[in-house]
Amino acid sequence: MIDEITVTGDDLNASPDALRLDQFLKLRAIVGTGGQAKVMIQNGDVQVNGQVETRRRRKLRMGDVVEVGGTQFLVDATASTR
Repeated sequence: MIDEITVTGDDLNASPDALRLDQFLKLRAIVGTGGQAKVMIQNGDVQVNGQVETRRRRKLRMGDVVEVGGTQFLVDATASTR
């Protein structure tokens, strides 16, 4: 099962290419801090589109699937603004 998260343009600084993996983990409340995200990513505990990802600044795009602990999260970015 994939949990969906809709990310607005405000979350992405109005650019769908601006959301980083570490930001996504915090935004989705998978981790509480950037430090926790960094450790989790560097330990190889996070996959993006089925591949282990160790770059915390990896850019996420619409349709990417992030997996942590067997749970998948779909990145569904919309370019809405306030």
